[in-house]
Amino acid sequence: MSKIALLTGVTGMDGVYLSRLLKEKKYEVHGLIRRSSVPQPRLKYLDGVILHEGDITDSMSIHRVLDEVCPDEVYNLAAQSHVGTSFKMPEYTHKVNADGFLNLIEAARQDFPRCRFYQASTSEMFGEVTETPQNENTPFKPISPYAVAKLDAHNTARYYRDHYGMFVSCGILFNHEGEHRGEEFLTQKVVKAAVRISKGLQDKLELGDLTPMRDWGYAKEYVEAMWMMLQDDHPDDYIIATGKSHSVKEFIEKVFKTLNLDYNKYVVSTEEYKRPADVMALCGDATKAKTELFWKPKVDLDGLIKIMIDAELERYEETR
Repeated sequence: MSKIALLTGVTGMDGVYLSRLLKEKKYEVHGLIRRSSVPQPRLKYLDGVILHEGDITDSMSIHRVLDEVCPDEVYNLAAQSHVGTSFKMPEYTHKVNADGFLNLIEAARQDFPRCRFYQASTSEMFGEVTETPQNENTPFKPISPYAVAKLDAHNTARYYRDHYGMFVSCGILFNHEGEHRGEEFLTQKVVKAAVRISKGLQDKLELGDLTPMRDWGYAKEYVEAMWMMLQDDHPDDYIIATGKSHSVKEFIEKVFKTLNLDYNKYVVSTEEYKRPADVMALCGDATKAKTELFWKPKVDLDGLIKIMIDAELERYEETR
């Protein structure tokens, strides 16, 4: 008998990749979707996913959906996931990222306490990093409303695991990208602009600080780690990362170079796009995931950039 999985945030990048993976593994896949998120361009990638209207900020709708689905596994990917936006909308960010998860895990505790839970935590929780690379024991010092809310949810997950005995694993995922990344995020913004510049459709790209260091991986590989966590015998927290760090400037340079462009001619760093506070150096130590889950990344930054550029070029050709 096939397993049943419920995904919140199913229309996001990770939701698309994870739903595909689970379908390949013969799961019956259900997705929670808000009315305000329909229509979504990514809905066309959710073939075979059974969609349920609801919202994690509404506990009654969560109880209803859980009763309809009766899941074996729940993957909480729903979030206000843009760090920059969280400074402008801190209350909403906390309501979705922290309170929303509490609604979900408490409803599951009451109705389906034996289902397995995945919580999407984030490397942004490390904030003012105290050591590099960061591992599961590195102290958290969040410096954005997004990270604060995510840490609240992370601690809630630990509480339900330790005090109620629920199977709740947290993936502390470092930056991960792919061909389904939204245009509001830095990496896709850079890729899209570079492609447009190469086609003569744009002549400038304005960005914020180019000095922060990030550990970038391929989202398709990272969602596999999510699944692996829920197949293990015991719930735990895991760093998912490549262990290699690159500056935003280096990422931009590589993207433009791939398209035979000199980024210096087109990219401008302006105060307008700088955040009130930014994590300056992230690099993850995924030794625990490699040792206990037998997970490891395969796509490096150059390979990731090629995947994203090829997808953007394909979209460009489709719209001509």
